[in-house]
Amino acid sequence: MSKQEAILKFIPEQGLLPLFFHKDEQVSLDVLRALYDAGIRAVEYTNRVEAALANFKAMRRLCDAEMQDLYLGIGTIKSADMARAFLDAGADFLISPVFDASVADVAYLNKTLWVPGCMTPTEIHEAEKAGCPLVKLFPGNVLGPGFMSAIKELFPNLQFMPTGGVELEEGNLKAWFASGVVAVGMGSKLITKQILQEKNYSLLKQNTAEAIRIIREIRG
Repeated sequence: MSKQEAILKFIPEQGLLPLFFHKDEQVSLDVLRALYDAGIRAVEYTNRVEAALANFKAMRRLCDAEMQDLYLGIGTIKSADMARAFLDAGADFLISPVFDASVADVAYLNKTLWVPGCMTPTEIHEAEKAGCPLVKLFPGNVLGPGFMSAIKELFPNLQFMPTGGVELEEGNLKAWFASGVVAVGMGSKLITKQILQEKNYSLLKQNTAEAIRIIREIRG
């Protein structure tokens, strides 16, 4: 099984893809450790500002030294140059808020899983034509589980993961999984501003473990 296939299999198994960015390298490393200690084995770091690449490289070194079984991906990839820079830095997978053909090409040439962000059936159709097996529904809080339920039958061969506004709350998670998604992306609702400000990594670990537990329970 290729790495691409392994990640595509694993993200739905985990059911939850935490995503975050912090400008401080040490905070980024500490958040990664807390997620790992809670049982997470696939994480999306977000390419927000210039510091993201340097921080990502430090996180890659940490993974190679202490967390060899963790898949470290990069999000908010909007150009081929961005994709190449983070693949050179060791990204295991790429995630975008949009569908961009140039990113699709880089991912294809590098045999790397790329998850494009889509908001309309037309965008999802373009992603399917480009060979993307997993699509990010973004922004999830705008689209909602009802959208997923409505379009699921149109794309029986695709897998979907909402990101943006997914709540750490059983009712919200249950609605998303009932609509047919295979996983949920969780950012600021899991790795909150308060947790980052207070560096409360024990609370982050506790909340992440709880999210994993709820998702497992929902899925039986």
